[in-house]
Amino acid sequence: MPALNAMQEQLCEQSQWDFSDLRALYVNCTLKRSPEVSNTQGLGDISIAIMKRSGISVEVVRAVDHEIATGVQPDMSEHGWARDEWPAIFEKVTAADILVLLSPIWLGEKSSVCTRVIERLYGNSHLLNDSGQYAYYGRAAGCIVTGNEDGAKHCAMNILYSLQHLGFVIPPQADSGWLGEAGPGPSYLDAGSGGPENDFTNRNTTFLTWNLMHMARMLKDAGGIPAHGNQRSAWDAGCRFDFENPDYR
Repeated sequence: MPALNAMQEQLCEQSQWDFSDLRALYVNCTLKRSPEVSNTQGLGDISIAIMKRSGISVEVVRAVDHEIATGVQPDMSEHGWARDEWPAIFEKVTAADILVLLSPIWLGEKSSVCTRVIERLYGNSHLLNDSGQYAYYGRAAGCIVTGNEDGAKHCAMNILYSLQHLGFVIPPQADSGWLGEAGPGPSYLDAGSGGPENDFTNRNTTFLTWNLMHMARMLKDAGGIPAHGNQRSAWDAGCRFDFENPDYR
């Protein structure tokens, strides 16, 4: 884990909140398999360090290390693929209160691995929770992006829209990014890149992390999103919420 700067340490020490019952999952969508160095993970590690210092249980999945089949069904091994490790990753998603997607930029877009992860999240989005809402309700989500070309905000816009569309709650300023020089140049963790020292990136990463923790805390304490006007099970049964429906109980 990287060393936090003085302000990040101070914020952790001054925290009055108990986050110890929360769990976070970071899915790194780098194209590099382990143990190759991931610059995107380097930035994500700052956010992870803040969460761990705050008592949150954190797990990291490097998606490219797993056999994640292409498709939008919950288990693609039932649809012609010899192997699909997504179902086990999905269990980690549903066990977490916070989901953070990490992606590098390629040709101005999020990585192909990130696209596949979002597609697989979409494939499970029809599932319902115990209140009849979509499965991802009551969870907070954000994203972290790195690259050597412009497009961090564009990638974040795409990722965060996708996550909220699936049911995740996106808190304020739920994205952070770092960009090197346009074109070939040093990556985030390279000596002399300036990435780890960049105040703008460190500030946004700090705000992202605390906003995710605060939102997850509020959602957990409230028992999730109130189940009224958003229950797929009730809608399918004919309920229109503010109008009487004697057939729905």
